[in-house]
Amino acid sequence: MPEPEGVRLQKVLSQAGIASRRVAERMIHDGRVEVDGQIVTEMGTRVDPATADIRVDGSRVVLDDTMMYLAINKPIGMHSTMSDERGRPCVGDLVEHRVRGNKNLFHVGRLDADTEGLLLLTNDGELAHRLMHPSFEVPKTYLATVTGSVPKGLGKTLRAGVELDDGPAAVDEFAVVDAVPGKTLLRLTLHEGRKRIVRRLLAAVGYPVEALVRVSIGDVTLGEQRPGSIRVLTRKEVGELYKAVGL
Repeated sequence: MPEPEGVRLQKVLSQAGIASRRVAERMIHDGRVEVDGQIVTEMGTRVDPATADIRVDGSRVVLDDTMMYLAINKPIGMHSTMSDERGRPCVGDLVEHRVRGNKNLFHVGRLDADTEGLLLLTNDGELAHRLMHPSFEVPKTYLATVTGSVPKGLGKTLRAGVELDDGPAAVDEFAVVDAVPGKTLLRLTLHEGRKRIVRRLLAAVGYPVEALVRVSIGDVTLGEQRPGSIRVLTRKEVGELYKAVGL
């Protein structure tokens, strides 16, 4: 009698590191697992891991173990490139001896050399393309230290939009985090990635940036990562990024 085609769904979830087989069976029974857009509750369901779109609680499960998803806290003074023809320090230097298969990695978005913070590296071309494309409006959050104290109406002005030399720009969210004499710490969230957009936006309203850190991209946060450190994204984080760009 020929072997049934495909692999049992609970085994696929277990091998992907989602849960033990027993817990995976409970997830299936509870209607938390979708295969190709359909909720599956039968234990005997078999799937082709190479082609099936499997989601748990709406988040996609990445089954290809050759895919890499990394978060880096880019230090100040480092360029957001995998190599630099002028020999300047770059992100590629960080991963050269620490990440296998780094030749296929590329960065998602950029940060200026004088900006610290979260950069994503991956060899998942479709995800990277969508994360960088403005039409998917993936939010990015920054902490900016500016000169002086800011008026109460600044957030309203930035949310309404400011005209820059390459067109209008606006923030999605704005908050004053802290203030000391001569300096104010701001949190800004926006979904576009034009060059030096945060610095240009704040300079346009009269508040030059003294220091800038990107602290999140979508649901991936910098957390306590030290400058120069690299970590592998969790399966949940990867799933949330997929969800954010409709994959």
